[in-house]
Amino acid sequence: MSRLEARELIIDVPGRRDGRALDLTLEPGQVWGVLGPNGVGKTTLLHTLAGLRAPRRGMVCLDGESLTLLPRRRIARALGLIFQERQDGFPATVRETALIGRHPWLSPWQMEGGEDLRLAEAALERLDIAHLAERLVSTLSGGERQRLAIATVLTQAPAIWLADEPTNHLDLHHQTATMSLLADEARAGRAVMLCLHDLNLAARWCDQVLLLYPDGDMCWGPRDAMLVPSVLERLYGQRLATAEVDGAPVFVPVR
Repeated sequence: MSRLEARELIIDVPGRRDGRALDLTLEPGQVWGVLGPNGVGKTTLLHTLAGLRAPRRGMVCLDGESLTLLPRRRIARALGLIFQERQDGFPATVRETALIGRHPWLSPWQMEGGEDLRLAEAALERLDIAHLAERLVSTLSGGERQRLAIATVLTQAPAIWLADEPTNHLDLHHQTATMSLLADEARAGRAVMLCLHDLNLAARWCDQVLLLYPDGDMCWGPRDAMLVPSVLERLYGQRLATAEVDGAPVFVPVR
């Protein structure tokens, strides 16, 4: 399975000083949660790790090789990215959109085959949208579109998932189902990194946490060392009360 490394990485957030450089390795089997207030660069970090944005300094390596030296097809086979926002490029059905996940594995002009279709239909079933397979994407609700985006990456079958707010627009049941799916991917030997706003999702599902501060500072480590009130109150500028439910901490803002 693949590994993704940030080496002395400074992401390029306009108007902000360099801050602390990021040195970490996203290992198979790990679920990383990236937390921080609005505007700290969570999305910028994810796009930089995917090779879509150039860092201000440092590098990102996939299995020891700089992303800048690797062909995009090689990167696309290893990295799956769920965007926070997306636009419809052209009219397409749900099934056709899920099949886009197979494109990194096909040669130019090659049509999808039976195995590609099987993977797409299994992904739609897993995300509870198989009954929408013939619907145009433009007719879907926000939550259905989000589940389709996840199903498309599941069809892609990457070794590394980079997901920006994967529970956006989802109801409580589908939030839990999505986080369970991502945890299953990690248990299967894949690496997962999620940008999240919900502390309680991070506390329940992530084993490693990266905290991004507005001044460019950051810290990272095991979940139980990072998700403590003194650290989180500094991060968000918000007092928190804590409890424990089903073996995991629960954080509640205090007036």
